[in-house]
Amino acid sequence: MKVSRDQMAENRRRILDVASRLFREKGFDAVSVAEVMKAAGLTHGGFYGHFSSKDDLIAQALAHVLAADAGGGGDLRAYADAYLSPRHRDNCAGGCPTAALAAAVRLQTPAARAAMTAGLRSQVDRIGKALPELEAADRRRAAIGSFAAMVGAVILARAIDDSALSDEILERTREWIDAGINPQSASAR
Repeated sequence: MKVSRDQMAENRRRILDVASRLFREKGFDAVSVAEVMKAAGLTHGGFYGHFSSKDDLIAQALAHVLAADAGGGGDLRAYADAYLSPRHRDNCAGGCPTAALAAAVRLQTPAARAAMTAGLRSQVDRIGKALPELEAADRRRAAIGSFAAMVGAVILARAIDDSALSDEILERTREWIDAGINPQSASAR
């Protein structure tokens, strides 16, 4: 039975959604093509109608999830509060792909690294748009520093077995970012 073009697009989107969740939860090496297809509710044989290899799936899943993760400018404080929350820390599979996969991407294909690069640029631009009061060079420096601090904090908070220290890492990083974007409010927190 022939699958419609719309159904093919829906199946592909479902595969990318499932793969990106599984990769964030378990890592690239621990997830098989068969596992992705089963979780997507599709047969393993249908995989090659969408992707040439697991490496192709990894690169496309990264591009897919990073594009979805890079919304508009908005309020940096609200974004940092949500990003640096226990809820985000505890939801690796549904959370930031950069925090979940950045270290592992360095061992992936050039296409996967290019997808991560594009996602990083998008996040830096997103955060920069949230800082219109700064000059361009200062805005870019603050955006890169803030995102690097947020990603690093989530990675560290997820890695340790001390919940109080994990919470403190998130809170202190929120305070540090807040002090950088609004020095007057840092003492009020």
